[in-house]
Amino acid sequence: MAEIRIRNTNERISGEANVKAFLDKQEVLYEHWNANKLPADLQEKFVLSDDEKNQILSAFDSEIRDLAGRRGYKTWDVIALSDATPNLDELLKKFEQVHTHTEDEVRAITAGKGIFIIKGTDDVGYFDVELEAGDVISVPENKPHFFTLMENRQIVAVRLFIEPAGWVAQPYDDPSFQKA
Repeated sequence: MAEIRIRNTNERISGEANVKAFLDKQEVLYEHWNANKLPADLQEKFVLSDDEKNQILSAFDSEIRDLAGRRGYKTWDVIALSDATPNLDELLKKFEQVHTHTEDEVRAITAGKGIFIIKGTDDVGYFDVELEAGDVISVPENKPHFFTLMENRQIVAVRLFIEPAGWVAQPYDDPSFQKA
């Protein structure tokens, strides 16, 4: 279940209803899918064949299509990152820069863990959303954020797009942002 840490105060928010209420105020979509729908042999697997990626998409087909229908997403895929991923550290350096997109950044976590760092309202500042299997998040277009892995350095997620070409990171220079 997702947990939030507000960086300015170190306050933590947990519990699905509390997390959803906080993220709603920040205009970030949060949902929770049943991660147990994933076949057991894929629940802790972080190097995936194309067939295994298709199994993940099939397992969550109704949830994906429901979300896509409500939010206008037209295409989706699966991404898997772990220490076995070639050039993982270079990829993470690219991910770990505050940026925006011209469309939502959507992730449905099916295995592992990750963190979105998001710029909230002025009274909140930056906050971390720690995600695990079953958590679904959509960071709105033009909202400053970045994504990184947690200490286990393993994640599998379904990504949804309106236009994959439109999902290009636009750097966001923010002197108030401090990595922590």
